[in-house]
Amino acid sequence: MEWSKIYNPKQMNSFQFVALTGIIMSALAHVLLHLWGKEVESFNYLYLCWGVLFIFGTVQNLRHDPSDDDHHHHHHH
Repeated sequence: MEWSKIYNPKQMNSFQFVALTGIIMSALAHVLLHLWGKEVESFNYLYLCWGVLFIFGTVQNLRHDPSDDDHHHHHHH
């Protein structure tokens, strides 16, 4: 298991990267709206959707792993 794929942007796939960007954008918008005194309930659903996408991306990334045996030094191609 390459756990760095979950937190290292260089090893994330496109699903994870998009989800992460979405979460950051949503959080920024959330903070701005909060500062303006606007409470938006739907943000919780946004985070949920991004979270699901991120988990989906992580599962894909951990499963499809061409470099899985990098650390074992026996390359079977």
